[in-house]
Amino acid sequence: MDLGLRGQTALITGGGRGIGRGIALSLAAEGVDVAIAGRNPESATEAELRASGGRVVSIAVDVSRKREVVRMVETAIGELGHLDLFVNNAGGHWHEPVTRLTEQNVNHTLDTNLKACMWACREVARHMVERRRGSILIVASTIQFNPAYGESAYRISKVGLRAFAETLALELGPLGIRVNSLSPGLFPTRLGANLERAVADSELGPSLLRSIPLRRLGEPVECGPAAAMLLSDRVAGYITGADLVVDGGFHLRPLVLMTEDEILSMNLSPGRPSGDGETD
Repeated sequence: MDLGLRGQTALITGGGRGIGRGIALSLAAEGVDVAIAGRNPESATEAELRASGGRVVSIAVDVSRKREVVRMVETAIGELGHLDLFVNNAGGHWHEPVTRLTEQNVNHTLDTNLKACMWACREVARHMVERRRGSILIVASTIQFNPAYGESAYRISKVGLRAFAETLALELGPLGIRVNSLSPGLFPTRLGANLERAVADSELGPSLLRSIPLRRLGEPVECGPAAAMLLSDRVAGYITGADLVVDGGFHLRPLVLMTEDEILSMNLSPGRPSGDGETD
């Protein structure tokens, strides 16, 4: 499907690897000129993006620093001429149980995940308001639905992103700017590297996969088409303030009281419903 994005421009934070890379590749395939921003520009990702034939700009930035975030947006606009699309994807986490929380790690988590998004969206919104058009996508997380051990600051930051996206959508909608969020589930990215180890664990792995209805971890590239769809005015022109969950059903987290064989057999051989109320 042609999403109508050809010729547009996009800035993607954390666009060199993981989910950000998947989004960048999908946008480039649609003919979007992209600026990818991160601590260490990924030359391999740049090469992949250039293979799509569009323009690629790489920006080195530490998003935990406000001044660098402001400079990042200025650089992207200067290099690309303008911004049609912005994807806030960069993030990090520093796990600490609540009795061992440190001010340094809490601040670093909030600076990197939440405040960086607020400063970037402020600068991007100022630019888009002048043009009365644009689309913003904020990458949140299904941790807003599923608390995790040791991730109090991380969860606060991601819940905050969702709340911020709603406020942006409310304020910027009348000015022609759509804002949505995308919430990935369990993906084996650099931030989620421990997931692969957990899945490989003979005791933990089966239990973890059983909590996902599709019975597997996601692939980062699977977030790309979902993100491109939300950014497209042609496909999602009347969608703003929404949150698209891409998690294989993980947010459902069923109460597992059955074996895997029992779960599968429920619908593999459907028969006549019991207690269907029929009488002779």
